[in-house]
Amino acid sequence: MAGGRGIEVAPPRHAVERGGAGSLPADLPADTVAAFEEEGKTVAVVLADGRPIGLLALRDEPRPDAARGIAALRGLGVRSVMLTGDNRRTGQAVARTLGLAVEAELLPEDKLRAIAGLKGQGTVAMIGDGINDGPALAAADVGIAMGGGTDVALETADAALLGNRVEGVADLVTLSRATLANIHQNVAFALGLKAVFLVTTLFGITDLWLAILADTGATILVTLNALRLLRRNGGGLPAPQPAV
Repeated sequence: MAGGRGIEVAPPRHAVERGGAGSLPADLPADTVAAFEEEGKTVAVVLADGRPIGLLALRDEPRPDAARGIAALRGLGVRSVMLTGDNRRTGQAVARTLGLAVEAELLPEDKLRAIAGLKGQGTVAMIGDGINDGPALAAADVGIAMGGGTDVALETADAALLGNRVEGVADLVTLSRATLANIHQNVAFALGLKAVFLVTTLFGITDLWLAILADTGATILVTLNALRLLRRNGGGLPAPQPAV
């Protein structure tokens, strides 16, 4: 209440329903709302006693490194889709500046359906920081929370980017791929060496003590190979590409 008047701030659609006139007043034309939304702004209508008296245009600016982070992911062969609860025009305006696809006007359950649909096309990683992102983070193959996100997002996700940088997602993908390749190398080397010495020992070419020493040496080499990952510090990322 303000001065005995009931003040509300609501989305345009709710304001129209609340006013009961079927449309906004002439001094708050719909094309003005549309123009704000085309600029990537979220429009809210201010109502006094149920009557629209003004507009508020708000915009969440993309993180400074968002475009570079999306370009780096594209260079890694990762397709990015923005899932947002904002209106369609605003979502499309922001998505155009970042060069990614968008699905807008989504409630938490809609995000769950979107994740399920994307999982039918391949492995899905969901990145979020809000309470509404919690169910989608849990449903994705990999949930990644931004470091500055809510406790719900951080507790639900499988990994967290403590640096709070979008480019950190590409770093995470690069490091994950390098780790998986390292594991494959180590398993192949260790099992291959054991197989060689098993055969040579059975045929009397090498003795048991040499096989034991080789096994110990393989453990050392595998450990040293794994330690190479400590040298990675975001290196090896592809050069950012311009947004399409």
